[in-house]
Amino acid sequence: MEKIRVAGIIPMEGGIALMHRVGVLKQKEYQDYYTFPGGGLEENETTEEGTIREIQEELGIKVRIVRKMYEIYSEKFQQREIFYLCEYIEGEFGTGNGPEFSNNPQYVNSGKYIPEIIEKEKLSEILLLPKEIKDKLLVDLT
Repeated sequence: MEKIRVAGIIPMEGGIALMHRVGVLKQKEYQDYYTFPGGGLEENETTEEGTIREIQEELGIKVRIVRKMYEIYSEKFQQREIFYLCEYIEGEFGTGNGPEFSNNPQYVNSGKYIPEIIEKEKLSEILLLPKEIKDKLLVDLT
């Protein structure tokens, strides 16, 4: 079965809601970077349902899927990655309680997960992965 990762692009408060990853030990080349909130699918979950669930777990907010924006294939991770434009509905940003925040030893080498909203003007200045999605988003935001 094909491996799929889903993620949300969420405009909020004049910026984009991202996950700041700090102290990532398992990746020598990327120990401090930003990424779009998301993750893998659970059994019998659609890509849209998975995106909504992952954002709720990671950021503590409810979103609505607006449309699929991007789809890429990651050779590095051998998976298809789908990025959805999402609309914030409700909830307090930064109150996620997913497994990344549980102090589970499984995540010890994954570093800290810090939800942040980055102003659109500052997106070009940060290390945002995957880079090809960052580049597409910067074009689409202008």
